[in-house]
Amino acid sequence: MSAVQMLMPKMGESVMEGTILKWLKKVGEPIAQDEPVLEVATDKVDTEIPATHAGILQEILVAEGQVVQVGQPIALIAAEGSSAATTPVETPVVVEQTSVASSVNVSQAQQQSHSNGANRFYSPLVLSIAKEEQISMEELATVAGTGSENRVTKKDILAYVAQRKNNVATTVPVQNNNNNAVVQKQEIQPVVTASVAPAQSYGGNVEIVEMDRMRKMIAQRMVESKHTSPHVTTFVEVDVTNIVLWRNKIKDAFKKREGENITFTPVFIEAIAKALKDFPMVNISVDGDKIIVKKDINIGMAAALPTGNLIVPVIKNADRLNLLGLTKTVNDLANRARNNKLSPDELNGGTYSMSNIGSFGNEMGTPIIMQPQVAILAFGAIKKKPAVIETETGDMIAIRHMMFISHSYDHRVIDGALGGMFARRVADYLEAFDVNRSL
Repeated sequence: MSAVQMLMPKMGESVMEGTILKWLKKVGEPIAQDEPVLEVATDKVDTEIPATHAGILQEILVAEGQVVQVGQPIALIAAEGSSAATTPVETPVVVEQTSVASSVNVSQAQQQSHSNGANRFYSPLVLSIAKEEQISMEELATVAGTGSENRVTKKDILAYVAQRKNNVATTVPVQNNNNNAVVQKQEIQPVVTASVAPAQSYGGNVEIVEMDRMRKMIAQRMVESKHTSPHVTTFVEVDVTNIVLWRNKIKDAFKKREGENITFTPVFIEAIAKALKDFPMVNISVDGDKIIVKKDINIGMAAALPTGNLIVPVIKNADRLNLLGLTKTVNDLANRARNNKLSPDELNGGTYSMSNIGSFGNEMGTPIIMQPQVAILAFGAIKKKPAVIETETGDMIAIRHMMFISHSYDHRVIDGALGGMFARRVADYLEAFDVNRSL
């Protein structure tokens, strides 16, 4: 009986490829169905991939560090009842390529996927296009990559080729002194699309720490967001006394009943969801000259990881969940984020994001927009402050629980009036919170 192919699974609606980080099993080792066999990194999250069949891991088809598309074979499993000595079939490995004319094994793909002596990864398809377009390896190294680890994708190389052709000088006939037509050519310089930071010299007592893969990805995304969206930030101070008193009143009973804590985050998310329904032009994205209005309200919740990195799981259809449902969802996503158990789908599809910077003692901040969203709201630390209270008998000063919210938005599509009104509406919902509300 022939071995069973284990395919790269689909790990999210928009995730089409992944990088093999680590094989957790060795060739010849037994594996149980649904037992984790390898770790895969996508542009969304790192995750473990379980075995599709029980048996013996007969052959690893894709080495660690290689990029493979969804649906392609990554291993052969000698399923229970079959012979582990089955002759492996020649299996095509496709990287950024929908089809190939002939089968290629893993070692051949690895040889084709790396430049001579260079550390940068290039897929066989990218190298093939570069060769066809007569792009040298030195010139290829200047192409900006948008893939994982700044890898050059098919889209990147084709965009570079198109730009390169647009910059090729056309032949221009001119007249010489003898009135004969001659052809004048303009010298073409290579098009450089990637800026390289100047080399730094290190003096004194320093320690050099290499960024991990996630930190590199975060850095790239933050720079891209700043380049894409002109950020404006609006601040509003909010009286959240009712929310603090309500939580203090119910938190012990809630912990005893549900076995988990209740935080301020689900209350904040509920207020955002209500405000987005009031101001749908904040729940949008931009595509060229088009504004895409999102009908679903999917709120991303920034969460800090033990490594210090940041991840943003998404609460889908947050406006359809009651406060208990939001609390359960928030706690579940936060716990699994800290344990690296989120699926790519749970990090995808956000239409608006929030960050609770108050949990670190910060009073206010200027958060960076999660592309392709157009706004993000940060909640600062809750502080006791003297405040003026309006009463039927006149104004009075009382100690209140106050908090700043910071609303950063994309000034291409959100002006100050809309951005400010949205932040004020969130504040209104928080200040009007019913202290006698049941959960």
